[in-house]
Amino acid sequence: MKSIRMTLLGASLLACLSCTGQKDAETPPVAAADASAELKDWPALESRFAKDPAIEARVAEILASMTLEQKVGQMVQPEIKSITPEEVRQYYIGSVLNGGGSWPAKNKHASVQDWVALADAYYDASMGTDAKIPVPVIWGTDAVHGHSNVYGATIFPHNIGLGAAHDVELIERIAEATGQSTRATGVTWTFAPTVAVAQNARWGRTYESYSSQPALIREYAAAYVKGMQGLLDKDGNVVATAKHFIGDGATDGGKDQGNALVTQAQMINVHGQGYYGAIEAGVQTVMASFNSWNDIAAGKDYGKMHGSRDLLTVALKEKMGFDGFVVSDWNGIGQVTGCKDDSCPQAINAGIDMVMVPDAWKSSSPTPLPR
Repeated sequence: MKSIRMTLLGASLLACLSCTGQKDAETPPVAAADASAELKDWPALESRFAKDPAIEARVAEILASMTLEQKVGQMVQPEIKSITPEEVRQYYIGSVLNGGGSWPAKNKHASVQDWVALADAYYDASMGTDAKIPVPVIWGTDAVHGHSNVYGATIFPHNIGLGAAHDVELIERIAEATGQSTRATGVTWTFAPTVAVAQNARWGRTYESYSSQPALIREYAAAYVKGMQGLLDKDGNVVATAKHFIGDGATDGGKDQGNALVTQAQMINVHGQGYYGAIEAGVQTVMASFNSWNDIAAGKDYGKMHGSRDLLTVALKEKMGFDGFVVSDWNGIGQVTGCKDDSCPQAINAGIDMVMVPDAWKSSSPTPLPR
């Protein structure tokens, strides 16, 4: 399948598109994360994947060859219902996604061959641009407990049931199987695992949380990422996503997309644990959360996660050392003060590397940039 080629290179490129510079050399290192230790700050983490100098050099070469228009296109992720392969070629689009209830040709019973054909059409379009060095498109999907949008796919119990099993090995096997079925359709990126630590049963998405116990979620996150991504050293691995960063399971009263009224200590030691496990296991992407955060001890309002540089860049990328790329949630940038679904400089400056803008991805109709 053509769409599988160069997945890791494409992901690495996207991670660099909105880089803000090197890590502050004066920032002292934080002790490595230990689930049993009380952390005072966001921990320094080490991915099981070392940086590949050849990939880094190739990314630098590609970036140096790109126009501003091409870079912007690489940061845009429309829904497959709203973009054709020809538009992927025309606008240098870096990614597409399919949400729930979205299928090739809008056909709920689309075959695996139909999925592969569309994936290959998007891939061919991305490699057929006039860019000096074409970059392969990457397709993302919500295959969170099986490739659930594909007719006839195996569906596993949802996260709350898997958490009750207390079986880390089972989680890794389920992730591996889900990755294989996703890959078989030509899709190479899944928006999983969800590592929310649900703290209030009134939250309508509690079923997406493995547990209210952060230590278990840390173990599950690592196992899921390992199963989904494999060794990332050969054709056919699927990129995983740790989501939703951060505190979606801590919102006041369980209100979805609400405000997490917790202390920094709680955010670091409870709600951060899944990310520590995922990052150490080598997760390549992190998805920002819809919720806000108000540190009730320090009286600091971090606002919406999609616009928080303190969290997306300082905490995640600099202190934790995450070197993959951050994707927004569905129209998530539009919830940042002063922003719209299709325009939010604040979110890009905060650390969003790719914007999930399903339908409004070209609604502003800006004046074309010079080529």
